[in-house]
Amino acid sequence: MLMGHAAAPVPCRLVAAAYRDEQEASDKVTRLGGVDACLFASPIPYELARRSGVLTMPATHVQLGGAALTAALARAALDDRIDPRRVSVDVLSRAEVDEAYADLGLSTAEVHSRDEPGATGTIAAFHERLVRQGATTGALTCIPGVADRLTAAGVPAIRIRPTSAAVRTALHTAALLGAHHRLEESQLTVILVEVPTLREPVRRAAPRYWRDELRLSLHRLLVQEANRINASVWPIDDHSYLVVATRGSIAGATDGFRVLPFAARIRDELGLAVEVGVGMGRTTHDAETHARAALARTQAGKAAQGFAVDREGRALVPPPRMPPQSAGPVKPKGVEVLARLAAKLEGGDTVVDAEGAGKMLGVTPRTARRLLRTLVDEGLAWPLPPNRTPQPGRPRQLYRLIVEKLNR
Repeated sequence: MLMGHAAAPVPCRLVAAAYRDEQEASDKVTRLGGVDACLFASPIPYELARRSGVLTMPATHVQLGGAALTAALARAALDDRIDPRRVSVDVLSRAEVDEAYADLGLSTAEVHSRDEPGATGTIAAFHERLVRQGATTGALTCIPGVADRLTAAGVPAIRIRPTSAAVRTALHTAALLGAHHRLEESQLTVILVEVPTLREPVRRAAPRYWRDELRLSLHRLLVQEANRINASVWPIDDHSYLVVATRGSIAGATDGFRVLPFAARIRDELGLAVEVGVGMGRTTHDAETHARAALARTQAGKAAQGFAVDREGRALVPPPRMPPQSAGPVKPKGVEVLARLAAKLEGGDTVVDAEGAGKMLGVTPRTARRLLRTLVDEGLAWPLPPNRTPQPGRPRQLYRLIVEKLNR
């Protein structure tokens, strides 16, 4: 909570929901009510809440793989009772375990893992049984209750704790999800940007400082572009970058996913061609997986068929552009309606409902509702989440008028 007030990229209010056991996560989400996004402390409570169907808002969790697992292995190496090559690991997938051990040059032949969620006692019994049988020397667990039970039973146990960097990244992700939740169907979006020039082998004739300077210039440019859409940028390696944002912000920056993000400015200012893939998902991991699939499409020359993959894993192909209208004094009907509404808006408020729009246009709410849907179809308004009230009846549907398009 203390870290969140300094790490959040947009103004937000953090609400804590502590629990004694991960099984209480679903109930805590229900009790919280109308929050814009949920951030879980680990994959276990997130998965339990997701399976129960209570996640009606965007949600993510703090990652416990990667650096967190490596740090736990380092602590295990300092414990005389534990051999890191002969341990049991819970919660994390086998792929995450294999990757961490491969980075350290260690074999996983005698490492046992269990990624299925379950009761604290069940998971603790899994670790304890392996130690009693002599198959392992200790346990690496992501669950505090399991660590307490194993310690009480005399079983060597090491907690896998999130690193500070993982917490900051998760807070960034959760804050971005919440910030755009009310403006658009909020979906976590990851953009992968790769530079073929930097991916190619270094030529002996090419000075090394030239590549370093190019990477620095590209990182600076991506940070500037990301700041414009409330996104965050992280370098992955010496030739690729990861940008975390939301679908709404990326859609606005790419003309509805018709134009590759960042590519035009990078080409104009740095003279570089880049390969871009955009992926969406319910967690950072899902979104990055889909972004890599989209990047593969781009590298295969299929960017024109859609360079983005939605959270269901399908290529997001935007509708074709409409042919330009013939010159004439008559404007499209939607633009006329938007101009009439904009002329009567007060105080800069661009959010209306059918009843208010009907009064401004001099028509019935039913007709106004049809006209507002026309504006949505023509890209001149955004439907916002229904404004739910305690009173019975259909909730009030709000629309955000995109008056900026009148100046185009």
